[in-house]
Amino acid sequence: MRRLSITDFRNYARLDLTLDNRPVVLFGSNGSGKTNILEAISLLGPGRGIRGAALSEIGRRQPEELEGRAWASSAILVNSAGDDTRLGVGIERTDTGGFRRVAQRDGRPAGPQELASEIRIVWLTPAMDRVFAESASERRKFFDRLVMAHAPEHGAVAAAYERAMKARQRLLDEDRRDRAWLEALETEMASHGVALAAARLEVLGRLQTAIDARGDGPFPQADLALEGALEAALAEGRTAGEIEDEFIKTLANVRPRDAAAGRALDGPHRSDVKARHRAKNMPAEQCSTGEQKAILVAVTLANARALGPGGLGLNGRANPLLLLDEAGAHFDDKRRAALYNELAILPGQAWLTGADESLFESFAGAAQFIEVSDGKIRPI
Repeated sequence: MRRLSITDFRNYARLDLTLDNRPVVLFGSNGSGKTNILEAISLLGPGRGIRGAALSEIGRRQPEELEGRAWASSAILVNSAGDDTRLGVGIERTDTGGFRRVAQRDGRPAGPQELASEIRIVWLTPAMDRVFAESASERRKFFDRLVMAHAPEHGAVAAAYERAMKARQRLLDEDRRDRAWLEALETEMASHGVALAAARLEVLGRLQTAIDARGDGPFPQADLALEGALEAALAEGRTAGEIEDEFIKTLANVRPRDAAAGRALDGPHRSDVKARHRAKNMPAEQCSTGEQKAILVAVTLANARALGPGGLGLNGRANPLLLLDEAGAHFDDKRRAALYNELAILPGQAWLTGADESLFESFAGAAQFIEVSDGKIRPI
C-alpha cells in the first residue's frame, strides 16, 4: 500500500498517509486510535473487519450527535507487477434515512468479490491469542478467514450454505415436512457444504507446506488438522459427487433428530481445526499462553507467505497486507526481534501497533514509524 486515506472514521476526522513498501509501526497510548487505522484497512476487504462492527457504528460522532457520520476508507495498492489499484469503501445514507455500504475499484462501483480479487488481508488481534483453547466455532471462524484470503468466494459459499441450512431448519421447526422443498434445500446444503470442505482442505495443505518450509525457531512449527466428516471424506480421495449424495441421504435421515435439537447436527458448520506443537508433540490448547500465541503467529506468517508471489497469491500479482494489533506486546526480546526480522522480508506489507515505540527497536530503519495521538498522526 502506498497511500491510505480515511474520513470521519472512528476518532479520525481526516487521515492521509503516504507510504513505501516497508512495514508500518503505529505507536501511541491506549485509546489513541491505532487499532482504528487497522480497522479502516481491514474493511477494504470483504466482511466486517477486525472488530466485526456494524457499519453504522463506525462513523465519527460528536457528543451531541445521536449517530455516526458517513465514513470512507480508501487506499492505493501496488501489486507485485508494479501496477496501482485504488480501492475505496464506506457508507452513504439511503432514502429511508439508513446507511448502506458502497465500494469502488478505480473509481467504479465494485462488489465484495471484486474488492477481494485485488486485496488479501490477514490479521491478528489480542482477542485471538487463545483461539486454540476457545470453542470449535471460534477456531472455525479463524480458519475460514484464512481460507477467504486465498479464495474470496469462500465467504459467499458459506453464506449460501447458512441460508439453506436456516431455511431447512425453519421447515423442520414448523413441522412442515414438504418433501420436495426439504430435498431442494438439502441438495443445496450438500453442494455448498462440499465446496466449503474442499476449500478448507486445499488451504490447509498450502498452509502446512508453508509452515514446514519456515523451519523451527522462536515461532514453533505446528501440525494442522481438520476434523469434519466432509473434509475427511475428501481427504480419503472420494469424489465430490459421491460425498454430496451421501450427505443428502444423511440430512434426509436425521430430519427428526434435527427437528428435536432445533439445529442441524451434521455438516461443515460443525467442523473444527486443530493445531499441535510439533517439537513438544502437544496439542496447542495444552501449551502455555505464550506458546499458543507463538504458534498462532507462526501460522499467520506462513499464511502470508503462502499468499505472496510464489505462493497462491492472485495469479502472482497480489501481496498480502498483514495487520498485527499488539502482536509483540507479550513476547520477550528474542521473539520480538525474530518477528520483526521475518516481517521485514515478508512479501507484502505488515502493519503493527504498540503502546511504546521502544517495543519496535529491532526494526531500526527497516520500518516506517508513525506516532498516533488522539486521532492525529505524526510520521517519525
